[in-house]
Amino acid sequence: MPDTRQTDELTIAGLTVRIDRTLCVGFGDCVEAAPDTFDLDDEGVAVFVESSPIDRERLLHACESCPVDALTALDSIGNQLVP
Repeated sequence: MPDTRQTDELTIAGLTVRIDRTLCVGFGDCVEAAPDTFDLDDEGVAVFVESSPIDRERLLHACESCPVDALTALDSIGNQLVP
């Protein structure tokens, strides 16, 4: 069965961050934790925004704050750090 998830991916602060758009339900916890990195689009789904540099720990906290695990953070060699 093919993978039908829609994901966005960006490398920020030395981390690869993925947003699984099929899991995101728009709680906005990531936006509260890192408003310079995340926002909700017109559909209420998390998206990346153009941002200034962000502290790695703050970014990990923002990813970890997602109650439905729609955000994944990987280190530079691909190890999953969050969730």
